Amino acid sequence: MVQRGLYQPGARPQNPAALHFRPGKVHTLGGAVFSKRGVMVVKIEPFGVEQWMGRWETLAVNNIAETCVDSLVLYDLLEMSGRKEDIIVDLLGTRMTYGDIRGSERLRGLIAGLYEGGDPERVLVMNGGSAANFLALFTLVEPGDRVISVWPTYQQLTSIPEAFGAEVKILPLRPENGWLPDPDELRGMARGGGDLVCLNNPNNPTGSLMDRGLLEEIALIAREKGAWVLCDEAYRGLNHEEGAPATSITEVYERGISTGSFSKVFSLAGLRSGWMTGPAEFIEEAFSRRDYTTVSCGPLVDALSVVALENRGGIMERNLGIIRESLAVLEEWIDAHPRFHWVKPRAGTTAFPGYDYDMPSDEFCVDLLGGTGTFLLPGSCFGIDKRLRVGYAYGTEVLRRGLASLSEWLESRFPN
Repeated sequence: MVQRGLYQPGARPQNPAALHFRPGKVHTLGGAVFSKRGVMVVKIEPFGVEQWMGRWETLAVNNIAETCVDSLVLYDLLEMSGRKEDIIVDLLGTRMTYGDIRGSERLRGLIAGLYEGGDPERVLVMNGGSAANFLALFTLVEPGDRVISVWPTYQQLTSIPEAFGAEVKILPLRPENGWLPDPDELRGMARGGGDLVCLNNPNNPTGSLMDRGLLEEIALIAREKGAWVLCDEAYRGLNHEEGAPATSITEVYERGISTGSFSKVFSLAGLRSGWMTGPAEFIEEAFSRRDYTTVSCGPLVDALSVVALENRGGIMERNLGIIRESLAVLEEWIDAHPRFHWVKPRAGTTAFPGYDYDMPSDEFCVDLLGGTGTFLLPGSCFGIDKRLRVGYAYGTEVLRRGLASLSEWLESRFPN
């Protein structure tokens, strides 16, 4: 039996009449709006985080909202490889075709190597993790589906399913539980049905990390319902403690789908390269739908992605050093400011501290930026006020300057 949500050979598109249109009315189904002519117009919530970053980021002097580990200069990446001149010659000689449509066999093999039991045939290369998330949801979600998603998280995981007509239920992450999902709460929500569970591990904005045991519990609940689990794993590998990278959902669940990116972990956001991996039938269906969004990622992106993965050891040594040193700086600052409180992150590049000043977080951040040039992201972008998302990995010196200016601003703005 073909699984729900995947293409069925010979299946016909849903008859609009089945949606019970009445002339002259506007009908809604999830996030979709149907006009009186029966034409579907997709409505979607503005992307709070990206809207904020796009509006204010260019004004920043000290950007401590950035989520990437200190971005690499292309020259440094090639230097790290030890064969800079050869790579440059190869790139300059590249014929600018579409390249390998799925991603080159070499690239898919290196990505597969990031997972236990990884298989290059179950990897699809995408233009970044956000494109991978979109395609995964485009493949899995149908109108009327029931989607359960953690929150706070990357907004794609809730707003896109809603726009596609799904009923989205929020599984709240709470600071008193370490910003981790409660399996019992998920189990209770799943009793009402569930076609897809959306996770983000490590979590943005909180920096929480689900361990293998918790992921196995979630997989057990999903398995009982036959649900898919999509996990945005863009920060996977950036653990603050020594040890193996975070477990992937694909390593514990046969219907698990992982999306990844070169932006955060590899400091190559400008490369716009990412991927998805999951069961073979899902990857094939996603590939068939990918034709409508991305023909290919191109040979230059493919080649530089290969260089990054071939030099993963050096990049990870650099980046783990940055995030661990920077987190210690942030922890020292939090400890010295008793009106701030937090759950210390376990992975990733972001923290989500709260404060007890009588000022909404968006006003807090705008006033701080205007007065000092220091840029933070307000918790209001996640619908959670009096919290700030701090990106602490964009360079330790940037972080120190930003925190110092924040301290000065707090003293002048809240003298008592």
